[in-house]
Amino acid sequence: MIIVIDYGSGNLRSVAKALESVGARVRISQQAEEIKQASHLVLPGVGAFADCHRNLTASGLLPALWQHVEAGKPFLGICVGMQLLFSEGHEFGIHPGLNLFAGPVIRFATDMADPEDGTRHLKVPHMGWNQVQQTQSHPLWRDIPDGAHFYFVHSYHGCPQDPQVVAGRADYGIPFTAAIARDNLFATQFHPEKSQRHGLRLLHHFTEWRP
Repeated sequence: MIIVIDYGSGNLRSVAKALESVGARVRISQQAEEIKQASHLVLPGVGAFADCHRNLTASGLLPALWQHVEAGKPFLGICVGMQLLFSEGHEFGIHPGLNLFAGPVIRFATDMADPEDGTRHLKVPHMGWNQVQQTQSHPLWRDIPDGAHFYFVHSYHGCPQDPQVVAGRADYGIPFTAAIARDNLFATQFHPEKSQRHGLRLLHHFTEWRP
């Protein structure tokens, strides 16, 4: 059973429906006992870093999440669900994260030049389709072409201290981390549930992943 953690963040239903579409048994849950029994765990997220971290802490689900991670079972973070895995977020102040990956989550600069028109600045948030370059081999990338397009909606991006955990990079004014991976953890800044064929393929591989 794949559990999508319900901690008051949005986008839960679309993630669950995408997983169901690739044949997974899925449940959206805010029950610690159900989360402890999950074979795979998904942490989605939309909104502000601090609010999402506060909601996750207040939900009382963190011990069950940690138990899942420490047991070596597959874990997928999506968007803010990826950002929460970092040490701290720099949105409306500096706020602690889960510190599973060392490094901050910082905002895109508002003065990045548009490469197609040097007289304009790129818009923040970064919203739309972008190519992702795979920087490490991983089971979740299987059969997905390097440079495939995925869908992004974000103003902040994670900056891991250890370059070896970077699983994918994209470019929006600057190169930024689009995916991270280590052991039983995989997380994406993009939304696989909104990324059509390649996103669904990544989710399918997640359902079959046994780290």
